[in-house]
Amino acid sequence: TTWPNTGCFSEVAYSQSTGQKEQLSRCLQRGIRRVQDLCKVLQLPTVFEETAVSYFQRALQHPSFHLVSLEKKELLGGCCIFVTCRQHNWPLTMGTICSLLYVKQELFASVYLSLQKELGLSVPALSLGDLVKTHLNSFQLFQHAANVPAPFVEDKEKMVARTMQIVELASETWLVTGRHPIPIVTAAAFLSWQSLQPAARLTCTFARFCKLAGVDLPPPAHLRLKELLEILLRMASQLAWLRVFNMDKKTVVKHIGDLLQHRIFLLKNAFCLEDEEEQRAVAPGEGSPGSPPAAGGAAQEEGCPSERKRQHEGGPRPLLPPCLINPRKRLRTAAPSASDSAITGDEPISDSEIEQYLRGPEEIRAFRKAK
Repeated sequence: TTWPNTGCFSEVAYSQSTGQKEQLSRCLQRGIRRVQDLCKVLQLPTVFEETAVSYFQRALQHPSFHLVSLEKKELLGGCCIFVTCRQHNWPLTMGTICSLLYVKQELFASVYLSLQKELGLSVPALSLGDLVKTHLNSFQLFQHAANVPAPFVEDKEKMVARTMQIVELASETWLVTGRHPIPIVTAAAFLSWQSLQPAARLTCTFARFCKLAGVDLPPPAHLRLKELLEILLRMASQLAWLRVFNMDKKTVVKHIGDLLQHRIFLLKNAFCLEDEEEQRAVAPGEGSPGSPPAAGGAAQEEGCPSERKRQHEGGPRPLLPPCLINPRKRLRTAAPSASDSAITGDEPISDSEIEQYLRGPEEIRAFRKAK
């Protein structure tokens, strides 16, 4: 390559003549290879890989990521893949990427938000239904295997449909809002799996189920399972043909199909709204002061004292988020001991207390006269 200079031609480097480098930087090369390897592990389409690589190149060229630590630069590739999957509605969770990169979710989330802000990327929310299907695809309970007993093998389509219904129920009862989705989906999958063949599966524990399915048991999953069972028990108390049975957390699993079939009606009866409570509180005073109560109502009150007690004590409660029903306990400050509260005379005197002892001219004259 030559460069014109006062009519003569002199040899110059290729990068000088074009303004481009022949070779990418080592950091960029390693990052691109890391993005490509992650895409192969996740079995993503080629279009996803190309989009993630282009996002990664844009991110490294942005001034905001020039002076970040090497650990955050390595996370950029995973963040680019995560953004690409979200944009194509591909159900990939942050926990999956973090487990592949061996990084904490808090650090990954900070880099992801910075990438989204600096590059101006639009990321849609992940569909919970797609997440349920993807998470259940990794379960090893849909085909016969040596470590899976025959009664534990389940049809995939039935389990996905039942799990979707339970997850929708959890969403309607505030159990999904502000929570990680994987523990809720895992708990819903366990309940749906048990309810499809309860006779052979009620004795199987949650931990053994996850071990047979080949998935991890998230720590909050036990709490999500407990919350789901409490909702189901509330709904079962409103179903006419289940009131004769003494329902508990194990026997209610047998009737999950019936509870989900009448979900809307049972939720409306099992939980009351605040305005309904106000209407019930105002209802006794609606009649005129002189009008006597109805005979049927008096007979009902006399004949069913247990029913009135149940309405007052165990009646329907408002449908509120779990954080409002069971708030976190606040730390209480230690009460002062007797030695700390004892008066010694060496305590500091505040300015307001000193002003109480100061007398004005009139008070001084009155004090002298009193003497």
